[in-house]
Amino acid sequence: MQLQAGWIHGVKRVPSPHFNERPDNETPTLLVIHNISLPPGKFGGPWIDALFTGTLDPEADPYFAGIAHLRVSAHCLIRRDGEIVQYVPFHQRAWHAGISCYQGREACNDFSIGIELEGTDTLPYTDAQYQALEEVTRLLTEHYPQMTEHMTGHSDIAPERKTDPGPAFDWVRFRGALGQPGATPEQE
Repeated sequence: MQLQAGWIHGVKRVPSPHFNERPDNETPTLLVIHNISLPPGKFGGPWIDALFTGTLDPEADPYFAGIAHLRVSAHCLIRRDGEIVQYVPFHQRAWHAGISCYQGREACNDFSIGIELEGTDTLPYTDAQYQALEEVTRLLTEHYPQMTEHMTGHSDIAPERKTDPGPAFDWVRFRGALGQPGATPEQE
């Protein structure tokens, strides 16, 4: 796996218009793990790509009427089968964290990379997803070494608004595969 101009070489690209430049001299130092399924609890289909590209049809599902107007994105999505889809180059600011705070620092989009796992808070993630997430994380920490010490869930940077990646995400497994202590973000 390699990076070329902020994109992972060889993975599916679905460029999102929902991004902008990071503040001057800002490089990513935080990895934020999320989950998403559209409609909620359903996997597969074109809906996540449509949301992140601003083309979600509000009439395709009753749930979509309430979210089709959102201008959101993540850097990557990892589907249930382990497929990686990239929407925003890593050196750019994706709009994934919203109102957020990490270790006293607000506006996490400025200094973070957001990875979405196709899933829910309560359903186990797949082995293929963990393997792909580990590969992407290793690649990112090669290019952004400070990120090695700063990985957290969306729920930890926006606890009053978000619950993802939820109790189904196995932090011990993920950190162990990266050779890190198995603490969950709440224990740090």
